[in-house]
Amino acid sequence: MENLVLYHVAERIATITINRPEKRNALNPQLVSELTAAFIQASEDDLVKVVILNANGNSFSAGADLDYLQQLQHNTFEENVADSNNLKKLFTTIYYLPKVVIAQVEGHAIAGGCGLATICDIVFATPESNFGYTEVKIGFVPAIVSCFLKQKVSETIAKEILLTGKTFSAEQAQQYNLINFVTNPAEIHQKVKDFALSLCSESSGNSLMITKQLINQTNNPLLEKSLETAVQINARVRESEDFKKGIASFLKKEKINW
Repeated sequence: MENLVLYHVAERIATITINRPEKRNALNPQLVSELTAAFIQASEDDLVKVVILNANGNSFSAGADLDYLQQLQHNTFEENVADSNNLKKLFTTIYYLPKVVIAQVEGHAIAGGCGLATICDIVFATPESNFGYTEVKIGFVPAIVSCFLKQKVSETIAKEILLTGKTFSAEQAQQYNLINFVTNPAEIHQKVKDFALSLCSESSGNSLMITKQLINQTNNPLLEKSLETAVQINARVRESEDFKKGIASFLKKEKINW
């Protein structure tokens, strides 16, 4: 079976690549697990100073995999708690990683894919990239990512984009303070690499680590408690009639009448 995540190190940069282009890099338990393992590997790799997260194909990540959504309909509460904890582990691994993580977003970053980009320290995107937390449209709740999103954007913006589930452009994402740079497709690879190399050559690795810790810990001291609550909410919502109706209609490609 082909690896869903590729790991490559050069010039003190670890590049972690989501490698499921035929499924638009949609998230499933195996991909979440492989991504977590890759970030832990980068964390422990003495040859690595900075991490780049990117994806093969035309989408950064289109959210949850259809087979995975189908499986969720049959999960017990305990299975949904475990599944939510796996996503929490991926996000917290990136968030607390002692190395700077740069997201290179090309194409759509939707739902869980948008969450992945949100967690990263620095985000580059192309003008063609689209973002969105579309969970409410199919009976989901963007529970875990909301704990991180509120640290990047205002409450006003967080409510607007989480409650409407709308998709928005890279330019709009930059105005929301969700991402840092909008770069054309021909240049984004080199721009991201140059940014990473500048951190490697111009900044102390220990200082980068401690500065990231300082920002995260002082900006969000109650994060762990919020995440515990979010995991429970995520699992409970998956038992709701709205969730079952939304997923069933989504899988059948039927219009959902809320």
